[in-house]
Amino acid sequence: MSQGRARRASAEPPVLLAAVLALSILGCRGCDAAAATAAESPDYGDALSKSLLYFEAQRSGRLPYNQRVKWRGHSGITDGLQQGVDLVGGYYDAGDHVKFGLPMAFTVTMLSWGAIEFGADIAAAGEWQHTLEAIKWGTDYFVKAHTEPFVYWAEVGDGDTDHYCWQRPEDMTTSRQAYRVDKDNPGSDLVGETAAALAAASIVFRSSSPHYSHLLLHHAQQLFEFADKYRGNYDSSIKQAHSFYTSVSGYRDELLWAAFWLHRATGQEEYLRYAVDKADSFGGVGWAMVEFSWDVKYAGLQVLAAKLLLDGDPQGEQHRVVLEQYRAKAEHYLCACLGRNNGSNVHRSPGGMLYVREWNNLQYASSASFLLTIYSHYLAGAGAGARLRCPVAPAVPPSELLALARSQADYILGHNPLRLSYMVGYGARFPVHVHHRAASIVSHKANSRFIGCMQGFDDWFGRGRPNPNVLVGAIVGGPNRRDDFRDNRKNYMQTEACTYNTAPMVAVFARLHHLSTTAATESSLVEGCRPGTALPLSAKCR
Repeated sequence: MSQGRARRASAEPPVLLAAVLALSILGCRGCDAAAATAAESPDYGDALSKSLLYFEAQRSGRLPYNQRVKWRGHSGITDGLQQGVDLVGGYYDAGDHVKFGLPMAFTVTMLSWGAIEFGADIAAAGEWQHTLEAIKWGTDYFVKAHTEPFVYWAEVGDGDTDHYCWQRPEDMTTSRQAYRVDKDNPGSDLVGETAAALAAASIVFRSSSPHYSHLLLHHAQQLFEFADKYRGNYDSSIKQAHSFYTSVSGYRDELLWAAFWLHRATGQEEYLRYAVDKADSFGGVGWAMVEFSWDVKYAGLQVLAAKLLLDGDPQGEQHRVVLEQYRAKAEHYLCACLGRNNGSNVHRSPGGMLYVREWNNLQYASSASFLLTIYSHYLAGAGAGARLRCPVAPAVPPSELLALARSQADYILGHNPLRLSYMVGYGARFPVHVHHRAASIVSHKANSRFIGCMQGFDDWFGRGRPNPNVLVGAIVGGPNRRDDFRDNRKNYMQTEACTYNTAPMVAVFARLHHLSTTAATESSLVEGCRPGTALPLSAKCR
């Protein structure tokens, strides 16, 4: 990661910090403001640390000596053996044991993007090394899975047979069949997302590990060529993925997404020209979105395009006309989150949660919080006059975007009508019946006796007691549009956690932790005091 970029990442003026704190409650329209004010302020530093711990619980493969989640053991150590390839490693996406390539790659892209923009904040909180480890656990696997220029191993395991069993990953007896995409069976969406993840990660490792960064970029460029040259949806080639991670948006958004990331990683205009030339035909300047997710990347790539203009990038200036169209669509999404469009806004629950759909809604709240935080940062860096342009409010300041991002983070951490933290292990109250096989069964290290496929259902899934292992840092699917939540292991729509729920919040928590600590320092300064004045221990003269 560029040290210059890291320093700029923490350069918001004190006026903005104060405005963010003042607007944090206003960003949660419709919630009980008095109760929110009275509630204890979230500990964003603790949330950041716990969020990174979660990724260690999701690891597949041989666990390293410094593994902190001690109730997990080695698993999936023969993955790829049937096909003669080494596919050991990577992440389980949620509470089951299939390694789905598309959400795994998106998870790593989001971790990397957050590290690029807010690396200084992450480092200041003491979590930089853990962030690198979380990213590298994914990128090491992606490099393994890219065995030939036009071959990528997209999935290990079969969702249908996996869901038939309730076992610890250490006891798996389900199929570990591996599935690939190639020239005859393309998967441009999956391959394009993986190219984006590797390109973004190459930026993160550029300073600390130049050789590794170069390796990641090499694979990213090859994968982009593969995705573009042999086009098709991955779930048409791999039928086993269709029922679980259907690529509804198709592959065009991932190709644009990868092109923007490769331009940022290489500086080569050919990638920017690709995104400009295909802006209209691939929907980049046509789709006005109210969702950003593992499937739909348009809002994210539109924000990347807008950044080129806000930064005054020379190559961006050459393509200003098209990039302004991208920026308009990015701002449509952000204005939709703020409720500042003429229609086509993101719904809010009575408690202030951004609501997109019933199943695992917090993934959309967390990704929205991320883009709001990022764009606020871009606007703040573009100068005092930079504003978000919304139909209802043509000059929205960066502080208002950040206030809404903070309200979503606070909602997740317990500032909601149920006063329940939706991050497991954070706060006094959180879900204890998380839909997660490994967490819900006694640890293999505590009891190594084999637990069979159906035995897990009989002895562990249906029992009413809390999970024996706490899945610290996991953000569950969360409540419905009315802020109702039922903590039941069978209620997988609400109690299952996914890596792509937590990944965007790593950067958000790091940023908010920095803002909170900076604001606390500012508030401890006393105006007009003279040397020798008696002050509280935490206060200083301004």
